[in-house]
Amino acid sequence: MSMLLTSEGLSRFWGDVPLFENINITISRGDKVALVAANGTGKTTLLNILAGIDGSDSGSVKIAPDINVGYLKQNPVFEDELTVLSAIYGHNEGIPAIVRNYEEALLSEDETTIASAMSAMDQAGAWDFEARVKEVLTRLNLTRYDQPVTQMSGGQKKRLALAQVLIASPDLLIFDEPTNHLDLAMIEWLEQYLSRTEISLLMVTHDRYFLDRVCNVILEIDDAQLYVYRGNYTYFVEKRRERLAIMAAEIEKARNLMRKEQDWMSRQPQARATKAKYRIDAFYDLKDKASKRIGDDKVEIGITATRMGKKILELKHLFKSYGDLHLLNDFSYTFSRFEKIGIVGPNGAGKSTLLNIITGALEADKGETIVGETIKFGYFRQEGFKADETRKVLEVITDISEDISMGNGFRMSPLQFLNKFNFPPEMHNVQVNCLSGGEQRRLYLMTVLMQNPNFLILDEPTNDLDIPTLQILEEYLMDFDGCTIVVSHDRYFLDRIVDHLFVFRNEGDIKVFPGNYTQYRDALKAEEKVAVQAKTQNTKPKQTNSGTKRKLTYKEQKEMEAIELEMEQIEQKKDELMAIINSGSTDHTALKTASDQWAALSERLEEIEMRWLELSEI
Repeated sequence: MSMLLTSEGLSRFWGDVPLFENINITISRGDKVALVAANGTGKTTLLNILAGIDGSDSGSVKIAPDINVGYLKQNPVFEDELTVLSAIYGHNEGIPAIVRNYEEALLSEDETTIASAMSAMDQAGAWDFEARVKEVLTRLNLTRYDQPVTQMSGGQKKRLALAQVLIASPDLLIFDEPTNHLDLAMIEWLEQYLSRTEISLLMVTHDRYFLDRVCNVILEIDDAQLYVYRGNYTYFVEKRRERLAIMAAEIEKARNLMRKEQDWMSRQPQARATKAKYRIDAFYDLKDKASKRIGDDKVEIGITATRMGKKILELKHLFKSYGDLHLLNDFSYTFSRFEKIGIVGPNGAGKSTLLNIITGALEADKGETIVGETIKFGYFRQEGFKADETRKVLEVITDISEDISMGNGFRMSPLQFLNKFNFPPEMHNVQVNCLSGGEQRRLYLMTVLMQNPNFLILDEPTNDLDIPTLQILEEYLMDFDGCTIVVSHDRYFLDRIVDHLFVFRNEGDIKVFPGNYTQYRDALKAEEKVAVQAKTQNTKPKQTNSGTKRKLTYKEQKEMEAIELEMEQIEQKKDELMAIINSGSTDHTALKTASDQWAALSERLEEIEMRWLELSEI
């Protein structure tokens, strides 16, 4: 098995503190490697070193000759003048240039230019490449090929960068949090895409199902050292537990021995004999070993929810529409104690609308929202902090309270509270905008939980959190003495936390599914299989009078391609309008305009879909 990348003796320090020290990494062809560690332990730094972007304090990195490396950064940056198309086909020669010219010809709608571009595609055998480009862009919902990068959100830019590296098909992919900003369908597609490809992979991600189904090697950084596990995430969890158990036994043995050696050291005179020097040196080595902390020493969230009465939350016959767009259609539900509900459904289906109605940020057109007198909502929003990011970490906490109730009569000061959540004293006066993404999310979570809510609403809580923090949050939520609603793209998180789902479907229809996300997906696949079988049995192939199906004319082919492009553009615009409609912060006039535009686009989409079906049946 050929080696693609090797590193020897890599070390990197943050001041005097080692992030990792004297580590060796080997990636062979066919390896799909994941790097697992807590936030702040140098995962992104290590990826940058291996990709050649950053340097190490010591050690070396070697990449095999003629090996192409593609790197997806956590926060990619593009030149302002680029569009989706030019970012993908940025090369000036070879097949990418030919395909780029073909895509630009289609946008020009000039038949002579299109014919010339098609001829070049034929000669270069570039049609498969062009099909792969379209598949990746479509799966990642990047269908406006002429959209400028300057008009893109951070999530769209991350997906564009992901498309770039996937389409380039390098020998080695390096991914930093590839599943962030992807919805569930995109994650499942990417999972399947990487599983069936021969590309070698090194990545950092917190998506544990992704790790389990894609990766065959796990690298763990713990206490500045590297541990290698030849297996998937499930194998890693088992073997890591064994490693920590062995380490705990060794530390306990060292502590017992140190007590005896400490007594010997205390009884020795100041001027010790030379022959005892080896024992003195051994004592200090033993002391270092005995003082080690096990990597599984975890923070526990000990905050208790406010007492909850019998009446929780009742939704009665809720309706919500924007013009012809129906988001809630006669939805009723009565919440019970300790319920944990996950929300799934396509973008624009009304998930945010329901959350806004529950929390009082939006009013329903009809129906009632009855909140129990003892209910105290805690809303963890996807967008994170809205406070001044120049505030210091300690100020963020003291702005809310200087006396924090942990339940059962136990209280903490802000300093103690920060320490409990792994914010040591040297970080208390750091500004929020200087924290890492994961640290900001952890601090934001603290501000929500410290108010002792008994009804938690969590919108994408897993973004940027490391796996240890996710496990802590999961354990807290599983024991949470209140109700929880979770919107998340982390399938493992949903499966551990929720006991049933609100499944958003078309025209404001919401189905209550009794199970977690995996059970829902299994049920959905079973329904789809039955539907396909029924369709196959009831449908007979259509034949023309001559018994053969004629081919589309050149003009019809161009019309079909133009319709497909317009359909993609309409879907993109509808998503943008839906984001405005669901924002909860738009005035009535703007809402009316957006809903009218959405209805007009829906009507146009239905019209051109009918023509597309006619052409597809020729």
